[in-house]
Amino acid sequence: MGEVKVSDFLIDNYQGYYDEGDSDWRRIGALGKADNVVSLCSRLPRKSIVEIGAGEGSILRRLSELSFGEQFYALEISPSGVETIKRKKIPRLVECKLFDGYQAPYEDDKFDIAIMSHVIEHVEHPRQLLYEASRVAKYVFVEVPMEDNYRLSKDFVFDRVGHINFYSPKTIRRLMQSSNLRVLGQITTNPSRESYTAMRGPKGLITYYIKQTLLVAAPALATKLFTYHGALVGERCAY
Repeated sequence: MGEVKVSDFLIDNYQGYYDEGDSDWRRIGALGKADNVVSLCSRLPRKSIVEIGAGEGSILRRLSELSFGEQFYALEISPSGVETIKRKKIPRLVECKLFDGYQAPYEDDKFDIAIMSHVIEHVEHPRQLLYEASRVAKYVFVEVPMEDNYRLSKDFVFDRVGHINFYSPKTIRRLMQSSNLRVLGQITTNPSRESYTAMRGPKGLITYYIKQTLLVAAPALATKLFTYHGALVGERCAY
């Protein structure tokens, strides 16, 4: 069996993924994503944090603004992402490295927490990356869009967004558990009002309130009808 690596067509897709540099849309989205990290990880050790698949650094920048964590490290597969992160000059960022998508260039137990926010849906071998995250950190935070609902089309068609895995609250939890991680907490959230209005204006605001109301009133039904964000934190199990 050969070495696990990212397919060439995926590498090509992400080469210039962040060529536009800082994105206001990603900055807005990162506010809620960072809030989810804080919500699930606030009671955990957090001196050192690595974000695997750090994109263009919006989540780490927000965590820095919140003083959540003392030392940040970033790994990213996209050269344009690495360059954008470096230009941000994020306080507390120790280093940002380009990596091959599966092998973190750090020793065992280097970090307290590994963050993978909206990464696993892009990965061909998600368990391989989860094992690697739990090798370098005792705690692993994962967030994914929960797109495995009735709106998911019958057939898969690849697009530039790059989602190749599709999850529900149950399947993402089972993925974590089957990757030697004990789930300590799990939440389902709706992206912020600002995210919806940034994408769709007033119509987005209507969508936000419909989804938010349903999530509060009937969460099980809500996740079958609409796409929300599912966030979990797991602890590496002893072998």
